[in-house]
Amino acid sequence: DRYADDIHYKGGCLLNENFGWSAQMLSYSSRPPDPALVGDKWREMWLERLEAMPLLISTWLRHPHRDAYWKHGSVCEDYSAIKAAVLSIGGWHDGYRNTPAHLVENIESPVKAIVGPWIHKYPHFAAPEPRIGFLQEALRWWDHWLKGSDTGVENDPAYRAWLMDSVDPKPWLPERPGRWIAAEKWPSPNISNEVFYLTDAGLSPTSGTLNVSVSSPQDCGMAAGEYFPFTYGPELPDEQSEDDARSVVFDGQALETALDIVGAPEFRLQFSSDQPDTLISVRLCDVFPDGRSALITHGFLNLTHHASHESPEALVPGMAYQASFALDQIAYRIPAGHQLRVAVATSSWPSVWPSPRMAVVTLTEASLALPLRPVATGDEWGFEASEAAPAWRAENVRKAASLRKTERRDDGTVVLTVSNDFGADRDLEHGLVSGSSTLETWTIHPDDPLSAKAEIAWTQTLARDDWSIRTETSSAMWSDATHFHVTGKVVAFEGDTVVFERKYRDTIDRNGH
Repeated sequence: DRYADDIHYKGGCLLNENFGWSAQMLSYSSRPPDPALVGDKWREMWLERLEAMPLLISTWLRHPHRDAYWKHGSVCEDYSAIKAAVLSIGGWHDGYRNTPAHLVENIESPVKAIVGPWIHKYPHFAAPEPRIGFLQEALRWWDHWLKGSDTGVENDPAYRAWLMDSVDPKPWLPERPGRWIAAEKWPSPNISNEVFYLTDAGLSPTSGTLNVSVSSPQDCGMAAGEYFPFTYGPELPDEQSEDDARSVVFDGQALETALDIVGAPEFRLQFSSDQPDTLISVRLCDVFPDGRSALITHGFLNLTHHASHESPEALVPGMAYQASFALDQIAYRIPAGHQLRVAVATSSWPSVWPSPRMAVVTLTEASLALPLRPVATGDEWGFEASEAAPAWRAENVRKAASLRKTERRDDGTVVLTVSNDFGADRDLEHGLVSGSSTLETWTIHPDDPLSAKAEIAWTQTLARDDWSIRTETSSAMWSDATHFHVTGKVVAFEGDTVVFERKYRDTIDRNGH
């Protein structure tokens, strides 16, 4: 679903990855063709490309609802149109973690899914480990469906997933303990929903009274990590206690036995708001006996979308509404002695762009249906060891480095800086030296949603012998109560000479965001 489950919108909320990907594509697209491939026409082709480049965020912000623009690219509009045999691969730390389960559940042609603990990388070199022999799995699949070889893939379980153990939360984990579980069918008949109720007394297996108001500071969400991790750096969810303190939390009793959560928890709520537009963020957390809090999964909902992503409507302040939405798919074991925590907030920065007004949302009924599977006793499936061809011959010229830091200014403004130098390498086959780096700045004041601002700068370099190219791009986004404001800039250098410069500026109606 290109609207609801990509990098643009989630639960009708505007993801900041939308801006991030626009900034990244402005930089990626600014690079020239290689003269070694296209000859002397490289400069003409490059300048033509630079003249034609769009600022993609302008288009994406003009489609804030689930309209024909998003439906066009969404396979969920007609799963039956997929006739090919499909092997879907995903990762629990990847932005596309929900897709494998959706495909296995809905495609009529032969389909299987594998989900590991990985970020947005191929599973034979991804992290967190364990890695698997992905290339061997791909060959098994293709040899059967393209060559007719008997490789046994048609008898593989429908859904194989890495059930992650509870671990000390850190912004980077090189490996994630757990085990492989397998479901012959998906949805699995071995998974059943157990409902936990949010009550005035906490999280309970039985219903109770609830009358709780939620109004979070705008910097709630800073511990969530990157929405779409892909750099082997400090991008994973950190310890959640600070965000929990900015939320309203509902804690269950210490568990007497471990729970294996496998699937997408479903959150239901009855609510009212004192503003016509706001959002809600729900995090399911694993609370350790010493009080540390680890993120299990989360979800968002723009409450003006409570009935529809296609035709949202402003809320009537004080009126009661009902809604439900799914949290992200997960496979996670919470051990005995730990507690389940549901944390509810009205902000999730910098994952989601804030609503235009600070709102108070009152919950009068709420529950979370947890998909629980009988506790696995060990690996239920095994994969071959990771294999790959020898690495392409290259020489590292500049080492990669990642940095993520948060500072709070004297006036209370919170600034998150994310710096990624992806380094530079010389290709030893044809001599091209390529490098890139980016700097992101996310700024917000806890008391003012209209203070939100995002700024991203990129640099790309290419060189060979006496040929040297550099592009520098920058993008910024901020908003007032009614409009988004975006800017962009591209400067292209040949050697040290500027050969192209272009600025972008646009104002777009917020239209419910």
